[in-house]
Amino acid sequence: MQPFLEKYKKQLAILGGVVAVVLIYFLFLNDSPHSASIETIDQMTIPAIEEHSTNPETEIETEYNRIMVDIKGAVKYPGVYTLSEEQRIVDAVEAAGGYTDDANPVLINHAQRLQDEMVIYIPKTGEEPAEVMEQVLQGSPSTGSGSGSTSGKININKAVEAELTQLPGIGPSKAAAIIQHRSEHGKFQVIDDLKKVTGIGDKTFEQLKDLIDVK
Repeated sequence: MQPFLEKYKKQLAILGGVVAVVLIYFLFLNDSPHSASIETIDQMTIPAIEEHSTNPETEIETEYNRIMVDIKGAVKYPGVYTLSEEQRIVDAVEAAGGYTDDANPVLINHAQRLQDEMVIYIPKTGEEPAEVMEQVLQGSPSTGSGSGSTSGKININKAVEAELTQLPGIGPSKAAAIIQHRSEHGKFQVIDDLKKVTGIGDKTFEQLKDLIDVK
């Protein structure tokens, strides 16, 4: 045994050194960067996941104000409905079950945006414009000095946009034109002055003349 150790002492010393280096590498040098790498990945990944999952802005949709409108006339379920301010008259009609068989919605502006306390009257076939206007005004809220309704007619010198758009043939753009005209040129002296407003011709005026007033 002794001669063997003497003979291969140098080779055994070299082999022992190699084994020692390998052990040191695995126990100390290799372990530290590995742990650091795992820790770095965890620190980068987990907060990103938490931020994504807890960010309320990605999950909460824009909320619109709730309003109440009164829909009457030729709909299946007339009544007061709670809707939202971004909805249109067509949505109110749908909420009320749709039109009845005798409905005449030809003058209804289905694209008009809803407003709180709005009255929507759907006329029946054969109803005269004056009858339709009377039904609308019966349900319109009193708004004091801002109200444009007098003696069952719309006062075009005082009416706000919501009241003007209840008139047949008057949508938001024409209502705005009426308000702009009276602010620039003063009050209408006679109802015929309404024809001076851009977009209102003889045909539209004929539909309105029995439904409007200037006093």
